[in-house]
Amino acid sequence: MSTGVSSRSARTRSTGRASGERVAFGRRVLTLRRWRVAVRLDQRSVVVCLVLALVIAGTAVLALMTGSYLLSPGQVVSALTGGQTGLVHDIVVEWRLPRVAAALVFGAALGVSGAIFQSMLRNPLADPGLIGFTQGSYTGALVVILVVNGTYWQLVGGAVLGGMATAVAVYLLAHRRGLQGFRLIIIGIGVSAVLDSLNTWLILKADLKQALAAAAWNSGSLNGVSWNQVAVGGACILVLLLLAGMSSRPMRQMELGDDAAASQGVRVSPARLGLVVVGVALTATVTAASGPIVFISLVAPQIARRLARTAGITLAPAAVVGALLCLSADYIAQHVAPTPLPVGTITVVLGGGYLGWLLFIEARRRL
Repeated sequence: MSTGVSSRSARTRSTGRASGERVAFGRRVLTLRRWRVAVRLDQRSVVVCLVLALVIAGTAVLALMTGSYLLSPGQVVSALTGGQTGLVHDIVVEWRLPRVAAALVFGAALGVSGAIFQSMLRNPLADPGLIGFTQGSYTGALVVILVVNGTYWQLVGGAVLGGMATAVAVYLLAHRRGLQGFRLIIIGIGVSAVLDSLNTWLILKADLKQALAAAAWNSGSLNGVSWNQVAVGGACILVLLLLAGMSSRPMRQMELGDDAAASQGVRVSPARLGLVVVGVALTATVTAASGPIVFISLVAPQIARRLARTAGITLAPAAVVGALLCLSADYIAQHVAPTPLPVGTITVVLGGGYLGWLLFIEARRRL
């Protein structure tokens, strides 16, 4: 027994840390233990997510109140809790709530998708829209709409296949003596331009009625989103978000570089492939349901990183910021703009301004 105590004391002295002493991670963390599983959560990130969740709740209630038929906050809350019937219930639950739910779910998916690519490529400009994956998903969906005239599930499949095919093409073109983020972005921009031309050609060759519908859908809109689309898209996105959460640890380790991640036991190539599949699938699912809602994937991860003050990109704050941005942009498009606009129009304006500011900041750093 004394030998065991002595060896334990020796190990304690060699590490310089007592067994009961807490490890200092540099930031305050919350540790959740359940059975043999321990999860560490950054305290500031948790606080930021909670505050943003309250803002989202307030914005959602405002969106449910506002429209041609104005409602009070009490009526909205009563309708959500089952206390209202008739017209008020139909307006809140059947007409307005699917749009709000779609904005939250799709915005969270886009925020996580952007976080995956920006973390994996270690570049704040790594957006699925900029590197062609969104355009590829739109191409696949266009083929289903204009050629096959398929169902919603076929539309989802076409968008996913189009995004995956684009990802494979960009990856093969960019892979030369290893995958470098800057090269992938440049090649992705070129592929995106080619796909934009292809999409325009498909619309011009289509029937007038189909072409108008496809062109309107290309702007990214939540008009006509039903509970069926929210349920189907939300179920797919929930599974993908769980897969993204399971891949968050190797994703953060790969931010240190492939060699450093491999030295810590990460299988870099399979992990990167899995992250690409999840990121593209998230973007494709949103594109199939609402069309390409651009720039949220670019903006949300960077805003979340600055709010949480984390060293790298984190998924949960990016998801919450993405949900808030999409909901706010849709509210502005519907109720603040002089005429109702697609949500993608507002995200282009906001995201374009942010992209210009980001390029300006990066240019000043290099001077």
